[in-house]
Parts: sequence; C-alpha cells; structure tokens
Amino acid sequence: MATEKEEQSFIRFADKVGYDIGESMARNIVGLYQRTFDFLPEMAVFAASYIVKRTFTRHTTPPRHIKNSIRFFFHNVFEYNEAGNSKESQKVKIVSPYVRVFPSALPHSSLFKKDTHVNVVSIFVSADYLKSFLGTDGHRFRFLFESDNNFLIEEIMSDDLIRTVNDIVKKEPPDTLKDYHYRLKVLELLFYLFQRLAKREQSAHQKLSGKDIKAIYQVRDKLISSLEKPTSITVLKKIAGMNELKMRQVFIQVFGMGIYEYYQQVRMKEAARLLREEKLSVSEAGYKMGFENLSHFSRVFEKHIGSKPKKYSMGYI
Repeated sequence: MATEKEEQSFIRFADKVGYDIGESMARNIVGLYQRTFDFLPEMAVFAASYIVKRTFTRHTTPPRHIKNSIRFFFHNVFEYNEAGNSKESQKVKIVSPYVRVFPSALPHSSLFKKDTHVNVVSIFVSADYLKSFLGTDGHRFRFLFESDNNFLIEEIMSDDLIRTVNDIVKKEPPDTLKDYHYRLKVLELLFYLFQRLAKREQSAHQKLSGKDIKAIYQVRDKLISSLEKPTSITVLKKIAGMNELKMRQVFIQVFGMGIYEYYQQVRMKEAARLLREEKLSVSEAGYKMGFENLSHFSRVFEKHIGSKPKKYSMGYI
C-alpha cells in the first residue's frame, strides 16, 4: 500500500503543478505506490500504481502551472509486484499496456473499471520546452504544436520504452544529482518514443472531435476482439459511422499505421505471448491465431517480431 508519506507528497506535488486529482480518485481507488518528479515550469512527472474499487469516470483537466502542456500517458508499462500480495489483487484484471499523447487541454474522460490494476507514468511537458529539444526535427511533429489542433495518438510499446520506464520507477536514485538524473531519464523516455513516432506512416493531421476519437477506438476494439479472423471493412465502417476514406485516415493518424497492418501487429504480439508465456508450440500458436499455413505464419511473425517463431519461443530474441 502507498504510505501516508507518499500520499502527502503526491498531494503537495499536485497542488504545486496545479493538477486537479478529483474526489472520485480518492474515493474509488486503493493506492499501492506513488512517486513524483517536479521539473517546473517546463515539466512534471508522476508514477502511480493502484487498484480500482468501483467503476467510475473521471474528467481530466490540464495542469495550470505548465504552460500549453502536452501529456504523455504510459499505461501499464511497468509492473508493481506488491499488488500480488494484497487481498484486492486476488481478483484484479491487468489491462494491456499503451502510451497515448494528447494536448493536456483536450477534453478527456477516462473510464476506470472495477477490479482492474493500473500502473501509470504521466508526463506533462511544456510545448515550447519539447520543441526546443526536437530542434531541426520539429517539422516532423508540427501537429503537436498547432494550438488549434486537437490530436490524440497511441503508440505500441517497445523494449526501450519499457526498460526506461522501469529505470524511472523501480531503480534506486543515485546518491548525488538525483534531479539531474531523473530529468535525463524522462527525456530519454521521450527520445525513444519520438524515435517510434518518426517511423509512422505519414498522414495529414486533422482536428479530431470527441466523437471521432470514440468511434476510432470502437473500430480498434472490434478489430482486436477477434485476432484469429480480420473484421471486414464493411462492419468497421458501420461501427465508425464514417466513410471508408475518413475512417482509414483517422485510424492512421491515431495509431500510426493502417488498419490491417495494426491488426497484424497486435496479432503477432499475441502469438509471441502465447509462445513465451503460455508455452504453446509454433503450430498451436499459429492455428490459434487463425493461420492454416504455418509457413505463412512464420513469415508474418518474423516481419513483425524480428525473429522466426521457433527461435523466439526458445528465447533467442
């Protein structure tokens, strides 16, 4: 459980940053771990682990003391093992990891479901501060700094991102220059994220409404609900309530790749999990993911994971 000292430290941090925690959070979660990093006025970071006691929705607001901030929200990227020893943890569900990027001022509602275990790292960065680090590469990410553009992007996690988050959350701080160390670690985390964002399929960024964002996540959720068989474009269009062109454009804008490419990426990550964690054979994993031809499965797996499934299952990558 989070200590009283941790909770008081987090409250002081939120007050200093001008971030409204909200009464719903205090009433409906069991805090396990909290850690804060204050780099005001350019940046602020907090990490937390908690279990949701009751389902609720929270409407977030931007931190008042970081000008024109962008939020980087890393969700379930690290593990907090103490939860495994608590009574609440016996029934909790772990939600898959992701990282989302959006303007802090973008109206945003988060649904917290009962009996889920959540681990988060949230970074608020001044847009001007971030732009100064991007330097001559800033033109690639122009949409981040256009004040009239509401954007939301989600990125698939990489080993570099996961390792750096765990360095920030789990490792003991150095004896000297602690603030300097953590500021560099946070910037390192953003560096690895922007490396991935730079590889995204290029598309013209359009202003997204709350309705657009909700619709495209419904499309994504439907797409990955049946990994053994792709959902037809006709069904996805009906869910989105958009024409096919707009649906494809918005999907690429948010997720950085086309619909079918995203489906295959998630499909192969699940196949990798089946091989490593469930200890399925290559043929069993391939058939479970809907492949009738194991040679085809092997080629697709290698394209997305970087290794043939047999080598991957033996821990060679």
